Amino acid sequence: MKTFVRAGALALMLAAAAAPAAFAQTARTTADSMFQTTTLNLSAYGETRVAPDKATINLGVVTEAPTAAAALAANSEQMTTVIAALRKAGIPDKDIQTSGLNLNAQYDYVQNEPPKLRGYQASNQVTITVNDLARLGVAVDATVKAGVNQVNGISFGLKDPTAAENAARQDAVKALAAKADLYARATGHRVSRLVNLSEGGSYVPSPPPAPMMAYARMEKDSGGAPISAGELNVRVDITGLYELSR
Repeated sequence: MKTFVRAGALALMLAAAAAPAAFAQTARTTADSMFQTTTLNLSAYGETRVAPDKATINLGVVTEAPTAAAALAANSEQMTTVIAALRKAGIPDKDIQTSGLNLNAQYDYVQNEPPKLRGYQASNQVTITVNDLARLGVAVDATVKAGVNQVNGISFGLKDPTAAENAARQDAVKALAAKADLYARATGHRVSRLVNLSEGGSYVPSPPPAPMMAYARMEKDSGGAPISAGELNVRVDITGLYELSR
């Protein structure tokens, strides 16, 4: 029994001693293979331009009155009229969302005197999404005529950016392959294979919010304020790892 125990203990000691050596050998083999292989780690992007098919507008009603209750009541009445005008212009309720409601005291400040309460200001902001751009100018005109006195800007987007993103992806892959081929030839190599490809994210940047034109011009019965949607630039960034050979 003693001989058996000693033999078992010796086997365990030998196995434990062999494990670090095996690990070191594997690490050296991996490192050697890395140095024996020439790789390229490159990035590229693809872009496509497309006309937007939806718009988002942020607008609001600001009212002032001597008391908080009066300011809020006046604001509520005016905003109710605005929302009714939006519905009449063809904007459904699901595309009208309250994005801000504020009530603040207003003070007059005179040097060397304590602030004097002037009254209260109520503000109600709504964000509307217009999915039919043909209705955009009419909707803006309708809201201003209904009492909107604050328009914070307009942005354009895509209901479904998939097709535009896929077109940008194809351009990105072509650009990446061309870049890899250029580097390979410049260094006396050729591209053996694509080892890895990753996408850094795709996005559809909207044009910066544009200030709306003067209300006086909007008041004209011209079938809607002239608003140009322009185009959107859809971009996709990718990164690829290529293996080269002689």
